[in-house]
Parts: sequence; structure tokens; C-alpha cells
Amino acid sequence: MDDGAYVVVNGECPTCALVRPLLGSLPVVVVDEDTESGLETSFGWGVDTVPTLVRIAGGVEVERHVGWLREEWRAFFGDPGLGAELPEYRPGCGARAVEPLVEARLRGRTLRSRRVELASEEDEIEAMFDRGWSDGLPVVPPTPERVARMLSGTVRSPDEVVAVVPPDLVECTVEKVAVNAVLAGCKPEYLPVVLACVEAACTAEFNAHGLLATTYFSSPVVVVNGPVARRIGMNWGLNALGQGNRANATIGRALQLVIRNVGGGRPGEVDRATLGNPGKYTFCFAEDEEGSPWEPLAGGGASAVTLFAGDGVRGVVDQLSREPESLARSLALALLAVAHPKLVVAFDAMLVVSPEHARVFRDAGWSKDRLRSELLALTTRPGSELVQGAGGIAEGLPAGFEGAQLPKFREDGLLIVHAGGGAGMFSAVIGGWVNGETGSMPVTREVGG
Repeated sequence: MDDGAYVVVNGECPTCALVRPLLGSLPVVVVDEDTESGLETSFGWGVDTVPTLVRIAGGVEVERHVGWLREEWRAFFGDPGLGAELPEYRPGCGARAVEPLVEARLRGRTLRSRRVELASEEDEIEAMFDRGWSDGLPVVPPTPERVARMLSGTVRSPDEVVAVVPPDLVECTVEKVAVNAVLAGCKPEYLPVVLACVEAACTAEFNAHGLLATTYFSSPVVVVNGPVARRIGMNWGLNALGQGNRANATIGRALQLVIRNVGGGRPGEVDRATLGNPGKYTFCFAEDEEGSPWEPLAGGGASAVTLFAGDGVRGVVDQLSREPESLARSLALALLAVAHPKLVVAFDAMLVVSPEHARVFRDAGWSKDRLRSELLALTTRPGSELVQGAGGIAEGLPAGFEGAQLPKFREDGLLIVHAGGGAGMFSAVIGGWVNGETGSMPVTREVGG
């Protein structure tokens, strides 16, 4: 922009109409938001109110005044008699460049992602299926305007690299995450949670590449903690692990689409699951912290996501236990079935305790650590029951473990979460994939802005 004085106006603003008769006799360039070029300039300068006076010197802005204030305009133009016939002050009006739809259209022009042009008669939903952008369900067309609106949900720069996404190890920017969040059906306020999910998934500890390549069932399970869950309307109550909540459904789906569309993790290619599980579309829920007798999974009170490599949900029914010892034994029996009752230590698990079951432990004063310790003890078994051939089952451990006492889970391998509706004495077990260097470890990341 050349050096000089500029004034941004539009035709719908009464204050702009008030000052327009002055502009023809002043050394000022009129930037009119009623034109497309004027809108672009107003947007680029970050003008939120018209009229706005701007002075450019040396290629940079050095002065700005908003609205009509007679003394400011006189000083700006060095004219002590300017606007003598006008009121001393009139506030400005909202600029068109910051109207949501207009701003999204203008911001969309700044995006760096590759544009894909569709033929005029091409069905955009079918086109996205044909191009392999979908997980098998319809996706939302990621128009520049929609992606721009999605980016309004974060303060992070669109070109910031969030992570290197496996399996193809492609750098993924905030903008690319936003594109896939649009495809998934997210709202802009979900984007910071999706970004945290992508960051967690692309760590060496979580090992998304290995999780894709395994023939096992598992996929990312996302648990959200902290104030953000309430702020964006997530579900931690009735049907928390099921359908019907937009945030739960689309946050997990956006993560899966990033891995698919950016990282190249597609079923039948790198994704080699023998059976898979429905959670590979999306598996995301919030923890019920307010109703919980225990500290949250992520701890600390901050908004955070925890990713766990889990498979399907196994229901645990115990409607009779009113003592914690009895209920813990029921839960332990269900946990023994993770992967296989004769396979131990290698697999983690997540236990989702419902409010009615949690009440039994709350009333007895059991902490989460106490429950975990009891479950780890109750799931420790003699090697004689676990070795190959024991019980007439070929599956099992090598014979050398026959004399040992073996825990089902490693000490940090049992995650306990509180969620679900207030009625029904049911909890759930979500089995995990193998842990350690060759498998996946749970990863927590704070949700930023």
C-alpha cells in the first residue's frame, strides 16, 4: 500500500454518510467496503469499525482513528476548521469485513491448502467419496469459508505444524487439521481439542503407526477432561459411549480423518486390522468429573485429552453387589477376559465405572488407588492356569511360567474413568492393545487455545 491517508467506509453506516461530503476536498484515499477490493483492504488492515482513518508511512501503518471525532480528524488532516457544521462526535458502525460470513469468505482466500475444483454437475458428496476422503460415511465439503470459520476456533497460526502424521510421516499444519475437522462435522470451538488429539496421537509413545499396522482390533479412544468438556457440550452421562452428541462424535472422527487423509492410514493399505471395531469411526467421550468420587483421569483440573489404544466395549453387569469387595471381584473377573484370560501383562485396559457402581466405592471410602490396587491383586493368577495347554487350551504362556504368580496388567496399565447415566448398575471394560516399546502407551496432552 502506498504511503498516504486512507479512510475506510461503507454505504450502510450513518456516520460514514455524515463524513462523506468532506472526503472529496481532503487528501485521503477512500477505501469503500461496498467494493470487493475495499473489503479485502479493510480485512487485511483488521478494521472492525467504520469510518476508520489510517495513515501509512514507510509502508507501515503509523496512525489510526475510529469513528468521527472532530478534533481527531482536524489534527489528522491539519485543518482546524474541518467539520464545523457536523456534530462533535458520532460513533462508527461495524465493518462489513468482520461480519462472520464475509470474514470467512475473505479469510478463506488466505488458505494454503490445495484447491480441488469440481465439475459443475459433479455431486460434491459423491466426489469426496470417489477421492477417498471419507471414512465410509458422508463428510462435510471443506469449502474455504468453512475452513476459515473452523480456524476461528483457535489462536494458533494456520501454518503452524502440529505434528508429523504417520504412517506417511507428513507434516500436518493447523489448517490441515481444520480441513479434516470440517470434513468430520466439527464446530470451530472443538478445534483446540482436535489439535490436542493429533498431537497426542503422533507421539512415539502412542505409536499411531503401529496401531494402524497391527492386525488387532484397537484404535484411538479419546477421553476429555477439564472445563473444555462442559464448554463445548460434550456428553459424559447417559449414552456417553454411544451416538447422539456432536462433539463426542466429531472430535474422534476428525482425528481418524487426519490420520487417513494427511497420514495415509487407510484400511486395506497400512491399516491391517483383521476385524477392527466400530470405534475406528470415532471413540470419544468426556469424564464425569463433578459426579466422580475420584480425581479425573488427566488430573490437575486443566482441560486435556487422553488417548488410549482401545478396542470395543465389554459390558459388566452387577446389580446385587452393595459392598466394594464384592463389586471389585465382579469387575476383576470381567477384566480377566481382556485379549484372552490366559494372556497377561502385555495388554492394558480402561475401566469405565458408572455412577451407580461408583457410589458403592464412594460410600465405602475407597479411593481410585485403592480400587486399582484391589483389582490388580484380584487379577493376579498362578502361572499353572495360564501356561499353554492348561485348561485344555493351547493358547497361553510358555511352560517356564508355571510356578509364577503373574499380574494381568502392568502397574500403570489399568486406567479408571467415571462416566455414564445415573441409573443402571453397569460398568464397561475397554481392552487395550499391547503396551511397551512395541505397542502403545496412554498419552495425555493439554488443550490449548
